[in-house]
Amino acid sequence: MAELLTVAGLDCFYGEVQVLHGVGLSLRAGEVLCLLGRNGAGKTTTLKAIMGLVPAAAGSIRLDGRELTALPAHNVPKAGIAYVPQGRRLFAEMTVAENLQIGLMARGRGEATKEAVLDLFPLLRARLKQRSGTLSGGEQQMLAMARALCLEPKVLLLDEPTEGLMPSMIDRIRETVAGLRGRGVSTILVEQRVEAVLSLADRVTFIENGRSRETVGIDALRADPSLVKRYVGVG
Repeated sequence: MAELLTVAGLDCFYGEVQVLHGVGLSLRAGEVLCLLGRNGAGKTTTLKAIMGLVPAAAGSIRLDGRELTALPAHNVPKAGIAYVPQGRRLFAEMTVAENLQIGLMARGRGEATKEAVLDLFPLLRARLKQRSGTLSGGEQQMLAMARALCLEPKVLLLDEPTEGLMPSMIDRIRETVAGLRGRGVSTILVEQRVEAVLSLADRVTFIENGRSRETVGIDALRADPSLVKRYVGVG
């Protein structure tokens, strides 16, 4: 399977403090890669670095062979990477339709893209005129994902998409991520629920103290759950 996104030797700092140390990972076309690790390990920072929101002090981030580290952050989505941050970050006073429109504008997409996205999230179709701040947590997560998919991205970055959601909504989010494979979208997922990862991911990269330690296939992880205990502290 061809590598779509490659991160190599990535160093990042918050002020004087180095938070990523030579992080490396690869995302293959049509796969779900999960980043697992304890809180504060550097998983979210890795996603932000890919998006250009935290500058790379060293290293390389390549999408389809194109180097992204020199791009300003607002051009990274135009290159084909969409990001759903933890906490969703919707425009609460805007309607569902207006939030989707912002996603469409990022890469100049139109009505056909919007309709395709709403087919993935039929629940939102009935809420287009509703202010996004009045949606339930699960509905807001769906809207955040829908807005990101309005970019028609090659790569989707999801930071803890199931956090704080009811089990029924967690299942729907998982089904959506799994369904994106069939639409040619590759996903990097930060998730704390190990059982969710086992049902979704193709491979897992473990992040510890700002370093990428190991990448394993999901079958290997099922066969040897001690890796989860070592890097995440559960199992």
